[in-house]
Amino acid sequence: MKYLRRMTFVLTLTIVFVHAERNVYSIESANDDQAKQVLIVTGIDHPAHKWRQTAPVLAEVLQRDPRLQVRMVEDPHFLDSSALQRYDVVVLHFMNWQQPAPGPYARSNLREFVHGGKGLFIVHFACGAFQDWPEFRNLAGRVWDPKLRAHDPRGPFRVNITDVNHPITQGMQSFETEDELYTCLVGDRPVKVLATARSKVDGKLYPMAFAFDYSKGRVFHSALGHDVKAIRNPNAAELFRRGCAWAAGLSPVPKTQEKTAAGK
Repeated sequence: MKYLRRMTFVLTLTIVFVHAERNVYSIESANDDQAKQVLIVTGIDHPAHKWRQTAPVLAEVLQRDPRLQVRMVEDPHFLDSSALQRYDVVVLHFMNWQQPAPGPYARSNLREFVHGGKGLFIVHFACGAFQDWPEFRNLAGRVWDPKLRAHDPRGPFRVNITDVNHPITQGMQSFETEDELYTCLVGDRPVKVLATARSKVDGKLYPMAFAFDYSKGRVFHSALGHDVKAIRNPNAAELFRRGCAWAAGLSPVPKTQEKTAAGK
């Protein structure tokens, strides 16, 4: 009888552990699309960039992906704070024009944030931030060089999707936009160029979006997004959402959206 009770107890434990393992597996699968915390850091920029108008619109287009929960701070010195670790992606939407950039602690904090496995999304003229920080060139992939011609006159141009196999741009088509076509980005670290545009001034191709791994983290960088109209362009907004989700470690397209597209 004791042997029978012991066997019954062992069998019960086995069933419990197997059931628990199945539950853990199910939870992990469910968390593949769990919400990620996104922080837009804004508050200062070149006078030609109306960040008070564009930052809320950027937040709006990112939040159309229900997995991206967006908060905005209007002080780049928030990068000094240990609270940065509460977030999964930092979106840089500022340029410290004629003002000092956040100092050594913010720089170390941001670098460790991405190096340790979090995401970074750099928008438009944020490529010109931290001009006196050499590592920003490596962290951003490409940065603004004030010695070069900055951009074509704002106007219409075609954005060419150059990598249809990358998760961010898979299935996307080239599109028309009205924006500033940046011609001033420099850098030598390897990046995966996802989109380009041809300058109407010099006829050369320039990167409009690219991505790369930074140690354990991910960086998505787009030169698009000069003003509200440029950010609200449906295709540019889709590119921003996908790039932000990818930087967060999510599938660039929500599974619900994939199913909807497949059902059409």
